[in-house]
Amino acid sequence: MNAIERIKSQLAAPVVLYMKGTPDFPQCGFSAKTVSALRACHANFEHVNIFEDPEVREALKTYSNWPTFPQLYVKGELVGGCDITMEMYGNGELKELLAQ
Repeated sequence: MNAIERIKSQLAAPVVLYMKGTPDFPQCGFSAKTVSALRACHANFEHVNIFEDPEVREALKTYSNWPTFPQLYVKGELVGGCDITMEMYGNGELKELLAQ
C-alpha cells in the first residue's frame, strides 16, 4: 500500500489528527495545543505520529496542500492546523463540528 492509500485508509476514521508524537507525548507545542482542544471537546480521535511514517508525512503535504503539522481531519476533510483548530475551539465551532 503506497502512502496515499494509507492516508485514505486512515481518513476512514471520523476524526484524525496527524501530529508530531502521540496525544500523551506530543513532540511539538502545536500538536500539544491541538490535542488539548480536542480533549476539551471530549472528542474521540485517531492520531498518526508523522515521525513513524516519513512517506505519509511527505505525501500528506501534497494530499492536503497544507505544508505544516499538525493537521486535523473531520470526516475526511481537512479542518486545518493548530491556529485554525484553536480559533474554532475558542469560538465553539470545533465542538459543534465534532458533534455532527
